[in-house]
Amino acid sequence: MNSLMYHELFLNFLMNKQLRRSDIIALLYLIIGLTASVFGALAGLGGGIIIKPVLDLIGQYDVASVGILSAATVFSMSCVSLFNSTKLDVKINVKSSLVIAAGSIIGGVLGKWLFNILVHEINAPDKVKLIQAIMIGLLMVIIYMFVKNKQNIKTYHLSNAFVIFAIGLCLGNLAAFLGIGGGPLNVAILAFCFSMSARESALNSIFIIFFSQLSALIFTAFSTGFSQFDLSMLPYMIIGGVSGGLIGSKLARKVKDAHVEKIFTVGIVLIILINVANVVGYFY
Repeated sequence: MNSLMYHELFLNFLMNKQLRRSDIIALLYLIIGLTASVFGALAGLGGGIIIKPVLDLIGQYDVASVGILSAATVFSMSCVSLFNSTKLDVKINVKSSLVIAAGSIIGGVLGKWLFNILVHEINAPDKVKLIQAIMIGLLMVIIYMFVKNKQNIKTYHLSNAFVIFAIGLCLGNLAAFLGIGGGPLNVAILAFCFSMSARESALNSIFIIFFSQLSALIFTAFSTGFSQFDLSMLPYMIIGGVSGGLIGSKLARKVKDAHVEKIFTVGIVLIILINVANVVGYFY
């Protein structure tokens, strides 16, 4: 059963409730943006890592449009989350996070360029989605193993600006290529390289995501523009992103590090399962 069949089955189920098709679709995308953004704001997942595979699973949009919808939603979430971060008892490590963000911006441009080359060379959107799903799934398994065994893994307090910039470059490149925003990657790297707690990693991850997604949107605006993408659901996803950012940032003030880690782990498991479904859907 491919992603289009999942999409049609879901819509047919809701249509039995006497709702208009357009209302159902709008509600669906608002819920996706809201749910992903709550996870993103609360656990530093960013939201894109959830939005990307979920939209691939639904199958309504091409891979390039999914990237724009994800980037815009995550950017709106990060704006709200950072605005409310002044009320948190954890702070942004501005020096290190800014250097990572600078590297992520340049890496993001390179990743987007590589992605465009891949799409052009393969000229088969489903194969591109398959490659991304496999890579995301494997990365999430690695991150899950790191989180579960973090107590037994030595962490560091890096201070070399060149090394930190190089880390940001790699993160940005990978995140842009996969269209995920980089949330879980950021959280894991911040914990490993800077010995940050779960809540510190989450907040600093959102700070980095803000710059990486802003640069991705600016790059698209000045390269291909937005007219070639189907962005009809963008307003609903942004509403979900803003609402999710508000809810997630409020919850972040109340939860402890242990709870943030559990939420992060649950999110990672869900992402793995969704990407497995995308891989299976490609073959069946």
